[in-house]
Amino acid sequence: MAAKVYIVYYSMYGHVAKLAEEIQKGASSIEGVEAKLWQVPETLSEEVLGKMGAPSKTEVPVITPNDLAEADGILFGFPTRFGMMCAQMKAFFDATGGLWREQKLAGKPAGIFYSTGTQGGGQETTPLTAITQLTHHGMLFVPVGYTFGAKMFEMENVKAGSPYGSGTFAGDGTRWPTTVELEQAFHQGQYFSGIAKKLKSSSA
Repeated sequence: MAAKVYIVYYSMYGHVAKLAEEIQKGASSIEGVEAKLWQVPETLSEEVLGKMGAPSKTEVPVITPNDLAEADGILFGFPTRFGMMCAQMKAFFDATGGLWREQKLAGKPAGIFYSTGTQGGGQETTPLTAITQLTHHGMLFVPVGYTFGAKMFEMENVKAGSPYGSGTFAGDGTRWPTTVELEQAFHQGQYFSGIAKKLKSSSA
């Protein structure tokens, strides 16, 4: 039976969604892995989103907390808000109390990817502070580390991402993930799914 990898994200302007799509491609490249995209529920009204210039949501299905229990591995993606995950993703985690009470997610591998506005806007603090959510659920954090190789040391061009996971810089909203950032996202999906598959096989 295929290992189920869920890529669960929140994206207001599409930057995190772009990373999520590339992560799904990487995850799906591993034989025996079924990768699925999910969005967390929006907490802002259409009126507020309109004033913020946010585009319409995509047709990616909206996840419920109980859906998480079906996954063999989960990658969570979100933009930063002052160095931490956005309120929409935090609200979703806050709704997982029932899963926490029964430790339904304990032992499942989990990864993180993210978008920040600037180079100093939380490329490490955002995933670092998010790990607390995984810890309370007993999940196994799977960082990318330096498995992406030489491109982790890119110094000639601006590059987001870190050993914690893949990332991008949104800037004023007009900057989109670069080729290297998308390559790291693909690698993260591939690397993470390989581990999720191994863990599923070992527990079968």
